[in-house]
Amino acid sequence: MKKLRILIADDHGLVRRGIREILHSHQGWKVAGEAANGREAVAKAIELNPDVAVVDVAMPELDGIEAARQIRESVPETKILVLTINESESVIRRALDAGVDGYLLKSDGMGSLPKAVEAVVAGKRFLTPKVAEIVLKGFLKRKCPNQPLDRIATRMTPRETEIIRLLAEGKSNKEIAALLQVTVRTVETHRAKIMLKLGTHSLAELIHYAIHNGIVPGEGI
Repeated sequence: MKKLRILIADDHGLVRRGIREILHSHQGWKVAGEAANGREAVAKAIELNPDVAVVDVAMPELDGIEAARQIRESVPETKILVLTINESESVIRRALDAGVDGYLLKSDGMGSLPKAVEAVVAGKRFLTPKVAEIVLKGFLKRKCPNQPLDRIATRMTPRETEIIRLLAEGKSNKEIAALLQVTVRTVETHRAKIMLKLGTHSLAELIHYAIHNGIVPGEGI
C-alpha cells in the first residue's frame, strides 16, 4: 500500500518534531520533508509532490497563507492544512480564500491533526469547532442586518444548495460539473447567481454561509 506522504512547514524545530512524532505514529503515513520558512515550503512541495502539506501562518521569508496559495497553484493535488496559533477571523478568511483545505489551532491541541489529515485526504474540508465558531461570528457581522440569513436560504434552489455544499467541500467547478453531469459553464453560472443572491464575494464567505445554514458541518466538512 502506498504511504501517505506529508510535508511539515513550521519555523520552530520543536513544533516540527512534535508534528512528526504524531504523524509517524500512524501506520501508512510518512513525513516526506520539512521546511522552516514559507519559500522552502513551496520549493519542497514542488520537489516532493506530497499528499498533504501542514503549514504554519507565521513563517519567515513568506507567510504560510502566501505559501499555501503558491502550493495550490503549483501542486494542486496537494491538500493543505494550516496549523497555527492565529485566531484572527480575517486571517482564517484569507487562508480559505487561498484554497487551504483545513484550519486548525495549536491551542486546540494536536489531537485534531490526524482527524484533519484523514478528512482532507477524503476530499473534505476541516475546521475545528473553535475555528468554525470564529468563521461564523465574522460572517454574521458582515451579512445584511435587515435580511436574516434564514430568509436568504429560502431563496436557494435545491441545485444551488447542492453546489454550495460541493464548493464548501473543496470541489472545483470541473469536478462539480462531472458529478452533476452538467457543463462547467452551467456550474459557473449557478455559482455567479449564488454569490449574487448571498451578496458574497469569495469562496470563504460561501463556506461561512454553508456552515451557518447546516449545509455542511463545521468540522470535517
